[in-house]
Amino acid sequence: MPLVMIVTCDVADRYRGFLGSLMLEVAPTVYISPRMNPGVRGRTWTVLSGWYKSEPQGSVVMVWRDVNATGGVGIATLGTPPRELVDVDGLWLVRKLL
Repeated sequence: MPLVMIVTCDVADRYRGFLGSLMLEVAPTVYISPRMNPGVRGRTWTVLSGWYKSEPQGSVVMVWRDVNATGGVGIATLGTPPRELVDVDGLWLVRKLL
């Protein structure tokens, strides 16, 4: 079971309460779970996605180890992050949006 990290930015308070009940908040709006299985990760993302669909504000980024994904990292996002992730030859590069 891989480490999962979720970072939120400018979202409703209910995200903080929900994520705080599942994960450790290591810094403001940064949540980690050292052993979250794929089923729990998927259900957590379903809840967050549903809330975001009904109230599209801010952004949420989830990352986890995924040996089949680019660079071995699975990434899911909601909202508009201030950076764009670009897959270049199997590696993630970050491009700053202007």
